[in-house]
Amino acid sequence: MSVPPSDVNVPPPSPPATGSLSAEEKQWAMFAHLSALVGYIIPFGSIIGPLLIWQIKKNEMPFVDDQGKEALNFQITVAIAAIVCLILIVVFIGILLFPIVALADLIFIVMASIAANNGQAYRYPFSIRLIK
Repeated sequence: MSVPPSDVNVPPPSPPATGSLSAEEKQWAMFAHLSALVGYIIPFGSIIGPLLIWQIKKNEMPFVDDQGKEALNFQITVAIAAIVCLILIVVFIGILLFPIVALADLIFIVMASIAANNGQAYRYPFSIRLIK
């Protein structure tokens, strides 16, 4: 089934929340989001952290599978935005945009981590969903 071009940036509906999520599942989903903060210390750590947690836990915990993919897709989107900002530094607009991208990344990571810890499936806005 093909997605119409007008619906490309519309996030898919969140999976229904079930009351059967264990504390461990919620915690690993939260870690999938928080692991992106490693990117502020290690280059590409924001992609590697969610990728590792998703790969390790995706077959054991469906909620972590969903939230790990969501975190990974968003961090790939942020990496693309950061690269565009670095290119736009040549025309000085990147100097203004880069801190905005970094701050939005930080805010959305915290929001997603809190939602995952509460057992709610979080959908990042403006995320390119490359991994389905």
